[in-house]
Amino acid sequence: MKRVKVLLFSRYSRRGPSSRLRSLQYLPLLEEQGIDVQVQALFPDAYLESLYEGKGKSARYKGLLYGGKRMMQLLREDDFDLTWIEGELFPYLPSWIEAALLRSNRPYVVDYDDALFHRYDLSSSALVRRLLGRKIDEVMRRAYCVVAGNGYLADRAASAGATRIEIIPTVVDDDRYNVTPHDGNRQPVIGWIGSPATEDYVLEYGELLEKVCLANQARLLLVGAKDDAAGHFTEIKPEVMAWSEDTEADAIARMDIGIMPLRDSPWERGKCGYKIVQYMACGLPVVASSVGANIDIVDHGQNGFLASDEVEWRDGLQRLIDDPRLRHRMGRAGRRRVEDHYSIRQQAPRLAAVLRTAGGC
Repeated sequence: MKRVKVLLFSRYSRRGPSSRLRSLQYLPLLEEQGIDVQVQALFPDAYLESLYEGKGKSARYKGLLYGGKRMMQLLREDDFDLTWIEGELFPYLPSWIEAALLRSNRPYVVDYDDALFHRYDLSSSALVRRLLGRKIDEVMRRAYCVVAGNGYLADRAASAGATRIEIIPTVVDDDRYNVTPHDGNRQPVIGWIGSPATEDYVLEYGELLEKVCLANQARLLLVGAKDDAAGHFTEIKPEVMAWSEDTEADAIARMDIGIMPLRDSPWERGKCGYKIVQYMACGLPVVASSVGANIDIVDHGQNGFLASDEVEWRDGLQRLIDDPRLRHRMGRAGRRRVEDHYSIRQQAPRLAAVLRTAGGC
């Protein structure tokens, strides 16, 4: 079997969730399938940390330097069968620049786990909308294959004129997540995992979560939020834990109910529901906003509850708090859902097939 050589242009290293989950976690399994991947990350970890610390302006200035380095990488003539791109090569640069730099006959596969196109076509800047509003559509149209994390992203690729589209959901390595039995008599823990970039979603539900926790003597655990996130709550003091790849599974195992609140807007419809998959991998029932990929992952009433308003959120949380056996049954159903569809073992062969075909093998 001929080995396929792939040049991956990721956005981040493993510190960046999108890069870690959509490409980097697959590399060992792809190597077993005869696919060798060389990684060129656009932004180092320090850039991402600056964004999380609210230093976006200085980070953007440094981004120009990183973009220059990527241009030099593209100009080198290397012996690869295809290029694999996370979203786009150069944020906020026109598509014709990317097309010029991808000047060889080498095909490329492009991957999306967010509605990246809305950064441009729904921008508050009229100039950005005019110059870049259709940029991602052009990137999609020229790709050998668009790999989309959900149907919303796939629909955009189809409307852009992409010739081949594969929906591959964002998945976990379920071997890293253990199903931990919980004592139904203990104080229940409602948990959320994310990053400083997504903590606003859970903080917007802070008042509701406070009321539910107070009424039921429940605790709230926030993994990956900023250190000062607890200060947004007045009636309870949630526990805030730092995120790390090595400890995230153990942190989720401390929860009894996993939550994923989202706004219902175009950007959120492009999200791929990874938090839910992580909760289910640990055997937790979930309550999640009825938005985007959440609807595909959560089988309402079987492995969790979908909620469209505060009444449904309160009802779903209350039912799970009141009934430990329901939590157990839903958690087991969620784990089976992950093993059957949202595990890296299930999706790696599909991704390998896309890359091998694109590479002419």
